[in-house]
Amino acid sequence: IRLDTTMHNAHRSASMLDLLLYGKCRVEPRLQLMLNTAIVGAVTQDSLITHAIARRESTEDQFTIAAKVFVDCTGDGRLGVEAQAPFRKGREARDAFDESFAPETADDHTLGSSLLFIGRELDHAVPFTPPPWARKFTEDDLKHRPHAQVGIDQGLEYGYWWLEWGGHLDTIKDNEAIRDELLAILLGVWDHIKNGGDHGADNWVLDWFGFLPGKRESRRFIGQYTLTQRDLQESRPFDDAIAYGGWPIDTHPPRGVDASDESPATQRRLDYVYDIPLRSCVSAGPRNLMFAGRNISATHIAFASTRVMATCAAIGQGVGTAAAHAVQHGIAPADLAAEPQIMTQIQQRLLRDDAYLIGAVNLDPADRARDARVSASSAQPNGGAAQVISGVTRSVHGPRGAKPDRVTPGLHRWMSDPNAGLPAWIQLQWDKPVPVSEVQLIFDTGMHRVLTLSHSDAYVDRMDWGRPQPETVRDYTIEAKCGDGWHLLAEVKDNYQRRRIHNVNPPGEVSALRVTVTATNGLDHARIFEIRAY
Repeated sequence: IRLDTTMHNAHRSASMLDLLLYGKCRVEPRLQLMLNTAIVGAVTQDSLITHAIARRESTEDQFTIAAKVFVDCTGDGRLGVEAQAPFRKGREARDAFDESFAPETADDHTLGSSLLFIGRELDHAVPFTPPPWARKFTEDDLKHRPHAQVGIDQGLEYGYWWLEWGGHLDTIKDNEAIRDELLAILLGVWDHIKNGGDHGADNWVLDWFGFLPGKRESRRFIGQYTLTQRDLQESRPFDDAIAYGGWPIDTHPPRGVDASDESPATQRRLDYVYDIPLRSCVSAGPRNLMFAGRNISATHIAFASTRVMATCAAIGQGVGTAAAHAVQHGIAPADLAAEPQIMTQIQQRLLRDDAYLIGAVNLDPADRARDARVSASSAQPNGGAAQVISGVTRSVHGPRGAKPDRVTPGLHRWMSDPNAGLPAWIQLQWDKPVPVSEVQLIFDTGMHRVLTLSHSDAYVDRMDWGRPQPETVRDYTIEAKCGDGWHLLAEVKDNYQRRRIHNVNPPGEVSALRVTVTATNGLDHARIFEIRAY
């Protein structure tokens, strides 16, 4: 990494960016790289990116970063644009990809941007006087936009996602103008809530509001494959799947609140979760450029589902795993998806890391648990001990789960009998002793129940918030049976995590491995999704 300390002229900084860099480089200890930096350039040669150039305005430093693989997670795709990677903006015509939800004719409109606020209730009335430039709204203007009501996304404590505007402009180049108008809209809506009729808001104050627009859409890269509406609706299987999605196809009117006669969102629910292929995350341009987040290769309609943060996080894990594999094995990202054996290795690594891939099961030949006989102190009829080696760590069958022909039904977890009480144990046993140096456990963390950060009181009420989930094993031990008897390998108290890896050192090869659960975080029986042994 070369540090250019030359003084630079004043430069209008790009948006805050994240850049994942995979490769071998030597960094001098004094450098705190990539904090508060923005990508400002890229160097390409022979269809490859050789260097990214980043600038940190606060210290007037410029970094030139060499890497084998580059992953653009910048949202707006700044690195890819600097590397001249092909991209799309706007909405495709209906016949371009045979998408019934697309407009008849193409345009350059996108989803708009939002500013959020937080309200707080006091024990006395507080007046609100809007600035003169705040917008004015009537109840008719907001008839399709619930506000000052009880319910998810409606209460005064939660800034409204529908405070949206600017999709008819350029959400990158016009970002400051969009920000200014969104401020006028936000304060105008708050003025309406406080002063435009009885909304029960006399004691409420505007505690905080954002100043950087939350951008939904800008550039979308053109990858080796473009994800479409039909791919999502049909849950089309992809051999190169590295993540999954399931959010509705969630389109918004580009003019946001100015489309007062339209619903702020049209959400078309999907019957099943769907695959996201690696090829939608690898550029059709530079061969070592990948992307993750809202800038993946998808039509505007498919993007309306893939763009949400949880899906982007799953994509990030899948792309990061594939990028690491590419570097470790000296393979260009553009060549990964064409090799079935390589894709199997990437997918198996993801499963080992407890990612979920539709229909994929643990086939890891190094996992000793797959060859073991499993028994338990007790089990419920639908939660037998052998389920810890079923190869699946999710129960996703049923409405809006995985497509029936792509999933193995079942709970895929051992559940001890509540009547037998705790402690409860589960045991793996081998006909011939095996070497074991690592034990991986996947516990139940109540993923049937939502758990996320939110300022919506109604949404938080649906969660078990502020403590470990009651289904999760709290206290447990791991023991191994060797030639001279049983040995304690690990003892854990106060666990709250889903995935636990234990590096163990038994005094010889192991003929049996036992996990004993002595307490949970509230449930009356033990639950374990998976046990792996390496």
